[in-house]
Amino acid sequence: MSFSQIKIGGTKIPTKLGSTTKSLSETEIIDGLKEALTLGSANASQSLNKLDGFYKNPKVKIPFPEDCQRVATELRKLGYGKQVDEFEVTLNRAAEDASKEAATIFANSIKQMTVTDAKNILTGPDTAATGYLRKTTSSSLYNAFAPHITTALDKTTATKKWEEITTLYNKLPLVKKVDTDLTRYTTNKALNGLFVLVADEETKIRKDPAARVSDILKKVFGS
Repeated sequence: MSFSQIKIGGTKIPTKLGSTTKSLSETEIIDGLKEALTLGSANASQSLNKLDGFYKNPKVKIPFPEDCQRVATELRKLGYGKQVDEFEVTLNRAAEDASKEAATIFANSIKQMTVTDAKNILTGPDTAATGYLRKTTSSSLYNAFAPHITTALDKTTATKKWEEITTLYNKLPLVKKVDTDLTRYTTNKALNGLFVLVADEETKIRKDPAARVSDILKKVFGS
């Protein structure tokens, strides 16, 4: 997509949005960006907040904790593969449950977008809007996700399963004992996955005319 110039806050800036932005007002540009963020973040949240939203999506599936992969490997060798698989499912179920919190937090951040924010998004890369959300919502999302993930892990007996798995592993001779914070690990993985899908949605709106489902999106992002 070629660059064009628009005026935001009295300053002319180059943008990778559609060439039609030259004839749009500052308000229309910002409204279009807000709608793109609202649509993209809502789609991402909804796709994750359902059964297998994480677990069956290879882009965001939460794996056995990376720093404890040796635990999974050794336990599978000893015939405990089923326990390892069940544990991995519970991590993803917890993330799926917590994702219901994302939409409201995203919406509040989008409402507070400033002219400066809009400038940075317009001149940034194809996932600049996602970067804005990551910067403005990560802390709130973590605080909202963590309690739900703790509850979900307890509800699905993930914490108990982890204690069983690590107890089995830590009894093996000559191994370095492990102790991973499941809530922190699962919450961070869940947020990373959420932003991966938000970025996908943003890129789709920027590049795929079929994803521009409203007049303002067509105006702002149309070529």
